[in-house]
Amino acid sequence: MGTSESVSALELAALLCSRVCHDVISPVGAITNGLEVLADDDDPEMRDHAMDLITKSAAQASAKLQFARLAFGAAGSAGAALDLNDARAVAEGLMASEKASLEWNAPSATMGKDYVKLLLNMLLIGIAAIPRGGVVHLSVEGDLAAPHLSLRSTGQAARVPEETAKFLQGRDPNGFLDARAVQPFYTGLIARGLGLGIDARMEGEEFRLDARPV
Repeated sequence: MGTSESVSALELAALLCSRVCHDVISPVGAITNGLEVLADDDDPEMRDHAMDLITKSAAQASAKLQFARLAFGAAGSAGAALDLNDARAVAEGLMASEKASLEWNAPSATMGKDYVKLLLNMLLIGIAAIPRGGVVHLSVEGDLAAPHLSLRSTGQAARVPEETAKFLQGRDPNGFLDARAVQPFYTGLIARGLGLGIDARMEGEEFRLDARPV
């Protein structure tokens, strides 16, 4: 298994930018299509359909960008703490367009921003683990200065995502790190930077992901 140092800062930044663009291009494209219908079609039913598409797609794009700002961006100053209620709000906004539902178990408190980033990135892995939908249970336990972050995903065909298996613990020299694989790779980077061990596994038919002090 390769180490995190085998990826340059420039490459990591480029891959994360590609990941964000991939996430928002679909709803933005739908907005463009809706606007074209409004410009070219006078049929009231088609215009109503276009407005509905624009409204829903704009909400989805906004939710994805707000989520990305906390999960991938530099929200807050160095060493800053972020409100877990804000994290919950962006997580629930993201989940509104997903097949899975979210059960959030965290206190109404602030937590170090890198722990919040890790929590939100764990959520993305939890969603990927149940592609047919289900429930993602996300918990913050213990001392908020050094918390245990726990995720469980339950649903039909739950499994450890292939990219998570290959890249969560560092760069796989036999794997290609692309915009899809960079997300679990980045999740592992954050965890190790915080001095946390992170582990993805199946327990029966349930996917588990834990990050805790080592």
